[in-house]
Amino acid sequence: MTDASVFSEISESDGAVLLANAREAIASRLEGRSSRWPVAGLSLSAELGAFVTLRSGKGPDAALRGCIGRMDAKESLVRTVRAMALSAAFEDPRFPPLERGELSKTSIEVTVLTPMRQIASVAQIEVGRHGVYLSKGWHSAVFLPQVATEQGWGRDELLVNLCYKAGLPANAWKESDTKYQVFEGRIFPEA
Repeated sequence: MTDASVFSEISESDGAVLLANAREAIASRLEGRSSRWPVAGLSLSAELGAFVTLRSGKGPDAALRGCIGRMDAKESLVRTVRAMALSAAFEDPRFPPLERGELSKTSIEVTVLTPMRQIASVAQIEVGRHGVYLSKGWHSAVFLPQVATEQGWGRDELLVNLCYKAGLPANAWKESDTKYQVFEGRIFPEA
């Protein structure tokens, strides 16, 4: 079974293990102790990309506190999630490093990614299903599949906001040298 085909085999219980590993990675760093890793199943040994999103509080109105990920991985999914959890908590340049007292009030979400695939036209983008990676020259940006839905964006708004995120003019998404890749994500939020 290829790593890409394992994506559909990842269960809710696997997602719970990923969330537990993400939380343990952050907690052990904050507490200055050795990590006690929850046991991971075989499907979590696949080399898949993942993002870890941290939010201050719980529920749909919880504010973003950090979000870092890898589109692809060269190590197991569970190791990628651990590394991205640490990066989201301590290295996201948009936020100060997470402090010990914040962790109990922080919710974690893990998004497991399919491999990216090139598309020929923006018409192939399905809002809510596809995450989108835009690149033009040295500029690039990505949004996870859930971002457009959370923001209430249609395809054009998604693409305009990707351009802004990449440091490009709003209409750069229409230019012939702008390239797109799409991917899907499986989202595992903490309850």
